[in-house]
Amino acid sequence: MQLVVARIGRAHGIKGEVTVEVRTDEPELRLGPGAVLATDPASVGPLTIASGRVHSGRLLLRFEGVHDRTGAEALRNTLLIADVDPEELPEGEDEYYDHQLIDLDVVTKDGEEVGRITEISHLPTQDLFVVERPDGTEVFVPFVEEIVTEIDLEEQRAVIDPPPGLIDDRAEVASSRDAAETGDDAR
Repeated sequence: MQLVVARIGRAHGIKGEVTVEVRTDEPELRLGPGAVLATDPASVGPLTIASGRVHSGRLLLRFEGVHDRTGAEALRNTLLIADVDPEELPEGEDEYYDHQLIDLDVVTKDGEEVGRITEISHLPTQDLFVVERPDGTEVFVPFVEEIVTEIDLEEQRAVIDPPPGLIDDRAEVASSRDAAETGDDAR
């Protein structure tokens, strides 16, 4: 199975290093020197990591055969893809690979069916489940433990405790504009 583990960013310096946006919880395992990674677009790779280091909180990589800024810039926005055994599990107890979560049924803690996870959206601040509802609409569920209370891979389901308004219309919006429209002056 192939997993996207990083996206190449800008060139750094003049010796062929690039910044990378890490998309794995195990960068030391997937992005270490000697790792051979497939790429998207495929015509760019495969790429072999020659060295890596952290600079100002960002991971910098250098690839074999890339020795200057021009070569590094040519790699920008390339996705790095690692081959992973489908049976392999992440090291952490509450960590999951995307392929383990895709197609899980999503239910509320009360047993109400919400839908099925069709995609995991990795945002800078948090990950989101993209859940397709039975009627074909989508709902976005933040993958945080306050909302996603249980992942049961054996039962193929994710249990959520959504706040009002996340998956339905129970949210109450209170604003001064609403009060003005109804004639309720709070002066």
